[in-house]
Amino acid sequence: MSEVRVRFAPSPTGFFHIGSARTALFNWLFARHTKGKLILRIEDTDAERNTPEALQDLLDGMRWLGMDWDEGPEVGGNFGPYFQSQRSKIYDEYLEKLRVAGHVYDHEGAVFFKVSGKHQVIDDQVRGRVERKEEKDFIIFRSNGSPVFHFVNVVDDISMGITHIIRGEDHLSNTSKHLELFNAFEAKVPKFAHIPLILKQQGSGKMSKRDEGALIEHYQKNLFLKDAVRNYLCLLGWNPKTEEEILPIKEIIHKFDFPGINKDNARFDEKKMAFINTQYVHKLPISNYKKLVLPILVKEGILTNEIDEEYLNRVLQLCQEKLKSLPLIGDFTAYFFQESYEEDAKTKEKLFKKGSPIEVLQELLTILENLHDFSSESLENAIHSLAEKNGVKASSYFLPMRFSTTGKGGGPSIFGLISVLGKDRVLKRMERFIKENS
Repeated sequence: MSEVRVRFAPSPTGFFHIGSARTALFNWLFARHTKGKLILRIEDTDAERNTPEALQDLLDGMRWLGMDWDEGPEVGGNFGPYFQSQRSKIYDEYLEKLRVAGHVYDHEGAVFFKVSGKHQVIDDQVRGRVERKEEKDFIIFRSNGSPVFHFVNVVDDISMGITHIIRGEDHLSNTSKHLELFNAFEAKVPKFAHIPLILKQQGSGKMSKRDEGALIEHYQKNLFLKDAVRNYLCLLGWNPKTEEEILPIKEIIHKFDFPGINKDNARFDEKKMAFINTQYVHKLPISNYKKLVLPILVKEGILTNEIDEEYLNRVLQLCQEKLKSLPLIGDFTAYFFQESYEEDAKTKEKLFKKGSPIEVLQELLTILENLHDFSSESLENAIHSLAEKNGVKASSYFLPMRFSTTGKGGGPSIFGLISVLGKDRVLKRMERFIKENS
């Protein structure tokens, strides 16, 4: 088998979106799985709609998702130029080949391709056998002299030695035109793999860049982890044939191949994306996690330069296992660093409906004041002993402890929380709560 050469050929007309990212990703995965090459080719012939900003967003988005390319913009290669706007000489040469072979004719200033009238059979790597027939001749050069998508697409694939074309199922209807052109050029036809469409999460129809959650920029701005976004995109139309969905990229590359690609369309699910992101947040190495959350805490005014490093590390480590996303870190940790924090009104109402939290806290104060070891284990043993003595569940003490010291109804594990806050803070906060609510 000769070296695999796949291509991702976007038009830089807007922000990088989920559909384009998934197509790029499947091409990248196949290239890496086969130890082949990924060519990034820019379809920028629409001068009115293409912008440098959109191109930069595309390049930055691919790099953010960890997708490198072997040939293309900012990388170079032996088959350039990699911008269609710079390939007009090549297109003229290939048009001349068709003229000499008698496959084209001019009509009203445009150049038409003569179809063969034969059935075109596509042995698609995902869809299986597909048969199409082009009934009408079609334009390959407009009357203004600009080449049409079908023509430049095939010429670029031939001249760049593309062996596999992995693209969205919506391009399947174009393939018979492309096969007509490949055959007219007497060129080897690449293998096609038309991957399922991504449907919008609500309603029906293909997801577009205008739909909520469709832009890669959205996930960058909301501090999603790039590995999590990439992991989720891999699952949009591909099945790893394992119960585990959260997989290291090396394993995904190892497993990725055409038989695992689904024929059915994939429905985008932002909740699942968020769930996968949460799992990645929980598994972040502490050094990476700290590097990502510190700027957030500083920006929100929660941290100052005088924070004790050891205490900070304990807080961050404790909170990581329950943190759902990075932007929530401020709300999740503020009470560790500030004595002034908001109380959740609904939780407070629930707390006082359950009985007399003040009496419970006074009892807890007595126990905690006499506790010399303020470790999680020691605290847990003390509370369980108290609960057993009073014939109640240990959990009946959790909410009064948590709310009186944090103003919240949820968060990190209660014993870890109390231990990290430390004896002095906990006692002072409980005493203050009792005084303010008695």
